[in-house]
Amino acid sequence: MSKSSKNSSNVFVSLQDLLKMEPMAQGFSFLSRKQKVKSILGGKHASKLRGRGLDFEEVRNYVAGDDIRNIDWKVTARTKKTHTKVFSEEKEKPALIIVDQSKSMFFGSQFKTKSVVAAELAALAAFRILKEGDRVGGVVFADNGIDVIFPKRDRKNIFRFFEQIVQRNKELESSSPVDFDVALKDVFAKIRNIISHDFLILIISDFHRYSPAVIKQLAYMSRHNDVILAKIYDPIERDLPKANIIAGSENFQSLLHGRKQKVRQRFLDGFNEEYQQFEAQMTKYRIPIFKIDTVSEIDVQLKEILLRPKQ
Repeated sequence: MSKSSKNSSNVFVSLQDLLKMEPMAQGFSFLSRKQKVKSILGGKHASKLRGRGLDFEEVRNYVAGDDIRNIDWKVTARTKKTHTKVFSEEKEKPALIIVDQSKSMFFGSQFKTKSVVAAELAALAAFRILKEGDRVGGVVFADNGIDVIFPKRDRKNIFRFFEQIVQRNKELESSSPVDFDVALKDVFAKIRNIISHDFLILIISDFHRYSPAVIKQLAYMSRHNDVILAKIYDPIERDLPKANIIAGSENFQSLLHGRKQKVRQRFLDGFNEEYQQFEAQMTKYRIPIFKIDTVSEIDVQLKEILLRPKQ
């Protein structure tokens, strides 16, 4: 990552940067009923992602054309006339956006860091959900702690969420990495009483570890809620450049022989295999997962994934 300055919006995010995302928060939806079949939320995932829920309203006489699945057989048997249940769409579907601002996110090889892209995606999602009339809150998990903003139908509330993202983002320059599994476990412990049922939960992270512990926690949350995962990745994590590169951390360094085709292919295969295995695990629990890279326009990527049909 070439850094022209420490305050570069490609390396660190500001509140102003996140507020600028609002005009882009249109043309897509996280509610499954508004998805086309080719959307990540369409097809096989639609049975799990329910969109807004339904409230029972009344029982009335069956009319030709009513959905036979809604027939109330108890009332029908008692009255000797076919009756059907009538439902009305719930007013809202509360949402919780969980965004990763831990050390592994503080990386970018060409354009933006993963942490900045994650922050932008969180802002886009928050604005979109609020515009659809739902309560929205957020969780920021970072190396130095976890911040929880309870869901409200209030612009000021998402601004507080953004402020926490910005604060944790700034801390990345000097923070020490924590164990991803432990951090995610702590997040789930903090929000368990919030997400009782029928929440939309969007988790934004690089998911750099697909451990059984992480999968177990995700599966638990998905039992009574709609969980969607957004994996943020940098192209160099998948496609090694045709050059020898020294990569490492504070504790070790390694020489990657990118000039060798076999090395680049193994690198690509490793990324794809790891992701596909994680995706297969999530499919078992009907949890959609999609990828967002750090170089393409985020709103364009999101609309291609969550394409919303014309009204």
